[in-house]
Amino acid sequence: MATDYIVIGSGSAGAIIARRLADSGATVTLFEAGRRDNTRLVRKPGMIGPLHSVPQLKKMVDWGHYTVEQKHALGRTIPQTHGKVIGGSSSVNGMVFVRGNRRNFDDWAAEGNTGWSYDDVLPSFKKFESFEDGANQFRGDAGPIKVIRARDLTPASESFMQALTETTGAARNLDYNGAEQEGVSLFQQSNSNGLRSSTAVGYLDDRPKNLTVLPNTQVVRILIENGRATGVEYRTDHGTEVLRADREVILSAGTFGSPHLLMLSGIGPADHLRAFDIDVAADLPVGDNLHDHLFVPMSFAMPTAVNRSSPGYFARAFVRESLRNNSTWLARSVFEVVSFLRTPYSTGIPDLQLHVLPWGYPGPNQDAPIRHVPDPRRSLTILVTMIYPQSRGTLRLTSPDPTASPAIDPNYLAEQQDIDTLAHGMELTREVMSAKSIADVVDTEISPGPQYPARADLAAEIPNRATTVYHPVGTCRMGVDDRAVVDPTLRVRGIEGLRVADASIMPSIVGGNTNAATMMIGEHAAALILG
Repeated sequence: MATDYIVIGSGSAGAIIARRLADSGATVTLFEAGRRDNTRLVRKPGMIGPLHSVPQLKKMVDWGHYTVEQKHALGRTIPQTHGKVIGGSSSVNGMVFVRGNRRNFDDWAAEGNTGWSYDDVLPSFKKFESFEDGANQFRGDAGPIKVIRARDLTPASESFMQALTETTGAARNLDYNGAEQEGVSLFQQSNSNGLRSSTAVGYLDDRPKNLTVLPNTQVVRILIENGRATGVEYRTDHGTEVLRADREVILSAGTFGSPHLLMLSGIGPADHLRAFDIDVAADLPVGDNLHDHLFVPMSFAMPTAVNRSSPGYFARAFVRESLRNNSTWLARSVFEVVSFLRTPYSTGIPDLQLHVLPWGYPGPNQDAPIRHVPDPRRSLTILVTMIYPQSRGTLRLTSPDPTASPAIDPNYLAEQQDIDTLAHGMELTREVMSAKSIADVVDTEISPGPQYPARADLAAEIPNRATTVYHPVGTCRMGVDDRAVVDPTLRVRGIEGLRVADASIMPSIVGGNTNAATMMIGEHAAALILG
């Protein structure tokens, strides 16, 4: 059997690539190891809370990956959520919509990645979005991904915005994805009318007949013949089968899945592959350059936060939402406010992001695979987020068995500046929560708590409290030097007919949540492939 194109992974980039190639008239087969997304668990926006907090639910749509022991984080093994479902991580993320800072893409281009400057990628951003304000110089209004602002804010979130401006001077920013990122804003979200706007919803629900989607089907190897990718081996209930690609194979399995499959197929660090008796097709630095955003949660008891993190409160909203769609907080993401700020370590653009949600949050971390119970009081939680990590890690094989999880080592907090940035953000958050406009409605700091009064105390707690925002990137780095796995057209170096297109190709992480940039990579890759 053969098809024009094979796309591996139906996530934030892969679903887009598959649909755009099919729209050109080509036959496309899209492989997805996970289940279909036709469940309220992923399609109802507010289900993000139980999805991530109830292990029995999470394992239905998640790979269940953990890091190796993190030597700079008290030896913790930290969960790494990675969507195993049609739509990939766009079906399980928090739906917050952040493109990044325009300088991120200009920096990519400055490293030799021609065609990836901000001006180059802006049309790809605009192509996939339908922004509630309509089209302008920066935004699109005709794409399949719906983008709205948070609405019906809790009084606690409103107070936080005022207090942040009072404390830092940061201005209200109507559109941080527009001309300027810095400031405090309502969070933009990829959902609309009570429905998550994943790439599955936007690109696959109404797919043409020449696009075949194969859920619950895991690719185990890319076939390489005479230096060219010719197809894939995949597993079904009937055993291992082969599908040939007449044109190209596009790998969009994510920052963990793409390097893992490349190495299983003989593309990666030669010595590492030989240690597993894998024949080397291309000696490339696959799995290097792994990096990720980290946050530390800070929770404050505030009656004006309205929501209660309890099963009963959730159940009542679920019943109301079932009776009348788009009538409760379950119709939207749980995040309400965001700010982008500069710390003393900034290089001229915001390097600190504050995610604000009016809910309690478990502490000190959520490493154990159990249902974590947050403080029951109404609370405002600020996720103090370091945007530009200095630490770098690796992804490596643990076995030639394609069902074995890879060794994920982000090497969190290896660089002191990462700790310093988070500690500064925690101090700043305390200042904001002590401002006149908010102090009277803050009962107490729940987490970390007043038992950690000084900056040194906060910094000492970071290795125990910092956790991933689930934004890993970089393991199939795009570039023009020996550190690159793919070139600026996303072709794997030394292998014909094979490209990688997902967050793994980012040379450096973008300034904010990575989903929107990954969708842009999908649109941009499709345009490159179609010429």
